[in-house]
Amino acid sequence: MSDPEELLYPTRAERVEDRRKERQQRKLVDEFFDHATLLAIGRLVNQGQFQSVDYPISTGKEGGVFRASGPAGFRAVKIYRIGNSIFRHVPPYVIEWLRREVGAMGNTARMIYAWTRREHTVLTALRAAEVRVPEPLAYFRNVLVMEFVGVEGLPAPPMQEAMLADPGALYTDLTTQVHRMVVTARLVHGDLSPYNVLIREDRPYLIDVAQAISTEHPQASELLRRDAANFARYFRRLGVDTSPEEFFEAAGGLTLTAGASG
Repeated sequence: MSDPEELLYPTRAERVEDRRKERQQRKLVDEFFDHATLLAIGRLVNQGQFQSVDYPISTGKEGGVFRASGPAGFRAVKIYRIGNSIFRHVPPYVIEWLRREVGAMGNTARMIYAWTRREHTVLTALRAAEVRVPEPLAYFRNVLVMEFVGVEGLPAPPMQEAMLADPGALYTDLTTQVHRMVVTARLVHGDLSPYNVLIREDRPYLIDVAQAISTEHPQASELLRRDAANFARYFRRLGVDTSPEEFFEAAGGLTLTAGASG
């Protein structure tokens, strides 16, 4: 039987762990939930998009994705940090787009708002092209509300961490989704990898699409070839007989080559 004191009084290790969790929570609140972001969340709550933010699904240098709950079920809420660090890793073509949208690059908040709006717009275009991506539901300032991709309240894992039942079938499905993105939506993801493809019930969902580029851009073919090389290497490790060129062609890459040569 347990010692009554062990039940009543936490051990030193438990107290240390509790303090560590409290520090992490305070850090999370400080990094993401500044006054302006809280106002944006309040606006979306008043619109009925969700009622509460539950916990973080993933966080990074640019922002974080949180699970939220409401009468309609779960939602994924993406919050971009208001800071210059988000733009340190984006390619030049994204900076070009931001300059056209916002003008001078000095107003960081306006750039982040434009970036959030861009992701909502790209997701909408991809859904119209029947590409499997989270459905965009709403956005305001630096907060984007999307369909929650998961099962029974648990978020779907990225491909890199998922147990894949049939890598060959997944390969075919993934190239189909990318083909629709390239040929129907006329967009190239620009940064596609096993880390930003979610797997729900053995089906891939493309995410993190804000940096997508028009197929008419001079760099479109080069970016798709880079993605093709990454996935060919990944699937070959899983026993799928493919190559960068084969993935590129299956994803509609030859339409880019034809357009460039024409």
